Amino acid sequence: MALPKAIKKFTLLLTAIALIFNVYIYTYPSLNPKQCSWRCFEQDAKQGQSNLIFSYFNDILHSHDDKNPNDVKLMALGDPQIKGIWANTPYISRLDTFGNDYYLGHIFRTMYNRLKPSHVVVMGDLFSSQWIGDSEFFNRTVRYTKRLFNRDVKWLYDLQEEHHGDDGTYKVNWVEWADNLNKIRTGDRPMNFSFGYQDIYNWTSAENYLFINVSGNHDIGYSGDATYQHMARYRELLGKDNYWIEYNAGTDNAWRIIVLNDLLLEGPALQPELLETNWEFLYQLFERKFEGSTVLLTHIPFYKPSGLCYDGPEFRYYPEDYQREPYKSKLLRSQNHLSAEASNRVLNLIFDAEKPGIILTGHDHEGCETVYNKDDKGNWTASKTTDPKNLNIKEITVRSMMGEYHGNTGLVTGHFNEATRQWEWSFNLCPFSIQHIWWFTKVVTIITGFLWSSAFFF
Repeated sequence: MALPKAIKKFTLLLTAIALIFNVYIYTYPSLNPKQCSWRCFEQDAKQGQSNLIFSYFNDILHSHDDKNPNDVKLMALGDPQIKGIWANTPYISRLDTFGNDYYLGHIFRTMYNRLKPSHVVVMGDLFSSQWIGDSEFFNRTVRYTKRLFNRDVKWLYDLQEEHHGDDGTYKVNWVEWADNLNKIRTGDRPMNFSFGYQDIYNWTSAENYLFINVSGNHDIGYSGDATYQHMARYRELLGKDNYWIEYNAGTDNAWRIIVLNDLLLEGPALQPELLETNWEFLYQLFERKFEGSTVLLTHIPFYKPSGLCYDGPEFRYYPEDYQREPYKSKLLRSQNHLSAEASNRVLNLIFDAEKPGIILTGHDHEGCETVYNKDDKGNWTASKTTDPKNLNIKEITVRSMMGEYHGNTGLVTGHFNEATRQWEWSFNLCPFSIQHIWWFTKVVTIITGFLWSSAFFF
């Protein structure tokens, strides 16, 4: 009889541990409600500081309905980089990849259910490598779409039925895509790539927020790697890589989102015509003379000297005698920032109206906050301080949501100040925990459930 009694005590202990950890992983934002909420979130700061327990329970019970429904509430998720599964992948690695998908999905669902964002943005590097075939790219897109964000994937399988190879797996028709692109580029009429949208708040009626993917180097490659195939399948499965959405255009509270593929702005490039298309996007954007605030979403951060962020500027090129792929000789292999020249050009084309705004980037997994100050000659300088005499735009490099970086969520609040008649943008970073905490909670919960289901044997 001693053994069953010991098992009962162990089961009760494990139950308490499972309960504590489950409460934590499902309510972790309430441990720091100010950091894990929109800037418009209201709470009694004095009570929160003097009584953490009161603050925690008050936040759980607190209604997070919109107090300012006209505010922009943008959730930004940095560089998930989900891995692939191959025929020879060990089962322990398969389990780790499976769990990682749901760990990342847990972060999104917890924050989404709590805060109901108006926009959800993934800051690029959705997958862990651009050197994969169309079929594997499709498989990761399905996992990414369903497991991480619980979005409909039926249209993806319908697309696979229309575009597949002899083995039935997805295969993009990149030759047709390239032909259409070049017809637009070389046509007699001005290039029309259908870059723009107006007042878009969702892509489907089933969703009450707008979901945005930003292209990263692990999705399409740097310019020395990016091919028609990379771009065709990305756009077909994940959306356009360059576009703008204007909101309230023509009013004094106008604002816009710009999604920019800044991996295809500098070279030498494998497909120089892709760079031409990207710069055409920026020129058309500039020619609109939009009078409003701007939220710029892109992957590679803008130029800044070493020491301001974890990553300093680094540009690498394929060697002249690159034997593995000779056609890439001297092409751009990687970059941590845009160059100073490209940064100035892009910032002047986008923020030409001298209106406030904010920049969100990815790539640097550590995250960073920098201010770009514009001088009288149109030169932008990165700094940790703001020059009040000139236009300044904050760049937020969103810290990665991967487990080793503690599963972060970036929260951008846009509020239109009625007194100044200007948009004000603020950013909070809400961390979860290292992935082992999530794994521990799930394993302990499963073991506890098994022990309780076997209780009738005691």
